[in-house]
Amino acid sequence: METGKNFDVIIIGGSYAGLSAAMTLGRSLRSVLVIDSNQACNRQTPYSHNFLTQDGVAPASIKEKAQQQVLAYPTVILRQDLVTDGENLGDHFRITTLKNETFHAKKLIFATGLKDIMPEVPGVSECWGISVIHCPYCHGYEVRSEKTGIFANGDLAFHYAQLIANLTGDLAIFTHGKSLLTPEQTRQIRSRNIPIIEKEIARIDHQHGKIQQLVFQDGSTYPLDALYTRPHFKQHCPLPEKMGCLLTEQGTLQIDMLQRTNVKHIFACGDNASPIRSVASAVAAGNFAGAAVNKELVEEEF
Repeated sequence: METGKNFDVIIIGGSYAGLSAAMTLGRSLRSVLVIDSNQACNRQTPYSHNFLTQDGVAPASIKEKAQQQVLAYPTVILRQDLVTDGENLGDHFRITTLKNETFHAKKLIFATGLKDIMPEVPGVSECWGISVIHCPYCHGYEVRSEKTGIFANGDLAFHYAQLIANLTGDLAIFTHGKSLLTPEQTRQIRSRNIPIIEKEIARIDHQHGKIQQLVFQDGSTYPLDALYTRPHFKQHCPLPEKMGCLLTEQGTLQIDMLQRTNVKHIFACGDNASPIRSVASAVAAGNFAGAAVNKELVEEEF
């Protein structure tokens, strides 16, 4: 293996989970390479919330500060690059990048996140993370008491209604077609004076990502300040699957209690392996994954 390109651990993905894992490993004097393509899924979100000590801070600022602190440890190296391939060579892994560099490591951590697949409604992508939001815990307080919508159907719409009714008295559900809510769900929702609108949405009118109104296929409109939705997603990086890592039914990487995938010596942390998508959760998962990887190294060496 080429000198200078052999590491204890390679972390693919250098956002919140990846950097958190790198800090734990760097403090344990492990040689760590973090490879980051700088494509965080929340890069359009103006502020991060519900994260102790970082409430209201821009996600990019959190990441920048995290990089500075992690790279203060001389055992951690960061490469701005995109991983394109990985091979399991039995006693170690070989990773190749878009810049045609090759690196080797005993352990891999995938902290590669998820890629959201937006509904095919013009305006959703432009408003995503700004006024089209997914998490009441991350964003709900900031849009409390505002004119709010739920862009969902069936059980998801009902679950959102339960969570959000506590945050605003001006709430409506947009099912974008025939409602799939059960009669009992419909009764409970209407008992709270929450309208269920089955019209198909044609587009979202907005100003710089801030919703002005929904426009329906029949030309009618509905003014809004915020809209909750949960888009479909896929793994941001196809490499874990290519290397044999299994997915859960929900599409996240399958891990055990120690953040291990089903492939020996490959770990995962952050959004790609969790149903909870928040900066705080990603940091916690990365911290734990780093400790779990170091535990495995210690047991092999001692």
